[in-house]
Amino acid sequence: MIRNSFVFLDRIGLARERAIWQSNVNDWDCFLGASRVKGIGKCKPFYDRQILRAKRHLNEDDSFFFSGIFPVSEHWRLYERFRDDVVFIDIETSGLSVNDTVTVVGLYDGSDTKTMVRGINLDFKRLGEELSRYRMIVTFNGSSFDIPFIRRFTGVPGVPHFDLRFGCRRIGLSGGLKAIEREVGIKRKNEFVAGMNGGDAAELWRLYKATGDRYYLDLLVEYNEEDVINLRQLADFAYSKLKERALNF
Repeated sequence: MIRNSFVFLDRIGLARERAIWQSNVNDWDCFLGASRVKGIGKCKPFYDRQILRAKRHLNEDDSFFFSGIFPVSEHWRLYERFRDDVVFIDIETSGLSVNDTVTVVGLYDGSDTKTMVRGINLDFKRLGEELSRYRMIVTFNGSSFDIPFIRRFTGVPGVPHFDLRFGCRRIGLSGGLKAIEREVGIKRKNEFVAGMNGGDAAELWRLYKATGDRYYLDLLVEYNEEDVINLRQLADFAYSKLKERALNF
């Protein structure tokens, strides 16, 4: 989808991009090979240079570059290219306000999960170093919740961020992560965990801290781990639907 995209070009929005596609110029090579592109006029040499620059950065797998030139709302288009270098992130907190603390950070790279727990192995310097390894971030509502919380304690790399809450909304899926999972047929192993929400996660942390009983912590970690693992399934689903919707004209 990156190579089909023209929204990173100066003064090219979604409507003008669609007009380019409708003129049978469907990707960068078609654009560069065309002597004229309908609606572009004398700006074509300038756009050619922008596309050639983008091609060089794509060949270098430079996701930072594309994070800067693509509108944030269109970062989802980068997912397929960088899918093997994505980190899926979900955090738990002691409550639901900005003044609460991070209790659990879950990371998933598509193969393995890493869980960091406050007071046990949560080291924000190490978390920042871990995040710097990836070329893209995927969250659910991370723009409003997870990423601002993490930024209070450590750096977050300026790579593309695919926030599934907003991506799903564009394909007609609204509500929380668990509700959307059920709607698209993504199942959880533990039915009890499947019925939990953020408030329940905060209560598990309070119970763990009050009693010291590892049962509550283990349940919280399981809840978080299923969140990050399921983000990949949902990202694959949402990306395919967003791509189909974008190119169906």
